[in-house]
Amino acid sequence: MIPEFRQTYNAAFTPQRFQELIDSVDQELPGQLDFRVAETPIFVPTVLRDKLLQAGEDIIDVLVAPDFKERTEAAVPPGQRVPHEDAHTQFLAIDFAVCRDAQGELEPQLIELQGFPSLYVFQDYLAHTFRKFFPVPDSVTHLFGGLSSADYLAALRELIVGDENPENVVLLELFPDKQKTRIDFALTKRELGVEAVCITDVRKDGRQLYYEKDGRRIDIKRIYNRLIFDELLRYPDLPLDFRLTDEDVDVTWVGHPNWFFRISKYTLPLLHSPFVPPSYYLHELTAYPTDLENYVLKPLFSFAGAGVKLDVTPAELDAIEDKHNYLLQRKVAYEPVVLADDGELVKCEIRLLYVWPENAPRPVLLTNLARLSRGAMIGVDFNKNKDWVGGTVGLFAQ
Repeated sequence: MIPEFRQTYNAAFTPQRFQELIDSVDQELPGQLDFRVAETPIFVPTVLRDKLLQAGEDIIDVLVAPDFKERTEAAVPPGQRVPHEDAHTQFLAIDFAVCRDAQGELEPQLIELQGFPSLYVFQDYLAHTFRKFFPVPDSVTHLFGGLSSADYLAALRELIVGDENPENVVLLELFPDKQKTRIDFALTKRELGVEAVCITDVRKDGRQLYYEKDGRRIDIKRIYNRLIFDELLRYPDLPLDFRLTDEDVDVTWVGHPNWFFRISKYTLPLLHSPFVPPSYYLHELTAYPTDLENYVLKPLFSFAGAGVKLDVTPAELDAIEDKHNYLLQRKVAYEPVVLADDGELVKCEIRLLYVWPENAPRPVLLTNLARLSRGAMIGVDFNKNKDWVGGTVGLFAQ
């Protein structure tokens, strides 16, 4: 999207050089990269950058409103409410499609948002890895607010580790060594000293949680939560000594689980901005939109695009018994804007990644994640056996 940077990058690109990049990651972090990295970063111009920043602030205005918790009480499913919820989320990810407005200018349109951590440490690593193998000018950066990578990691360390010894902080997951995002866990361990621990390995001693490593008992003071209930529900017979909903445990959540539900697709109908397509709770509609072909059906409580239906009919909507678990969102038209080496233009999505320290009035934008797609949607299933697709990072003009 910054033509001179794209031309320079593509002129230097070869599949062999990109394979060297991937091989270097595997040599440094053996067996950890389990998702497709796209062949290029995205070069984001100032006009689009400024619109992305404004779109984020429009959304945050709703999240910081005094009545936000009240408006999202029904978001947390019965039986999945975790005690000791804090005043606000500590992590915020907002996904935008890159589109074109009526005047032909690039603009962001909201796809989804989540009050949940993303690949914070990996994104910093990936940006530097692209710079090692391909020409990337110093005038673009993956970070915001004038941060250096050292500043960025220090901000993550302060939020996640706080004043604790890093070994008393765990990144909580289910089978972390099998998760596709495990490369981020490995880098979190390397940079922050925080161990990824499976919930099945967490033990209780009265109110104290702990895990064992190398024959030692290690008390858990803080939980950097990367575990979602969807995963747990797939394994109803797991032998658990600790459950997320346990009331009487002496631990601090970094990323409280309730915010995964409160800031989610459930939030979409509450948002209003030129950069937010209209959304409606299905059960609140007295009539379906007359241009229903321009809407997508989304389950409120699903993860990673599961259950999204691009084309629906009134009869299909009528047949849904639990309408309160769905919403309709107006479709957005992704604009192919990233020039691949075969001359084709590729669609992209940009995720802004914020943190929200305890006493900060608003979330703070730190970095970003991006994804490229040649398919009907961004997800993996729509991009099988294609190149110049997958996860990447946005490099923003300063």
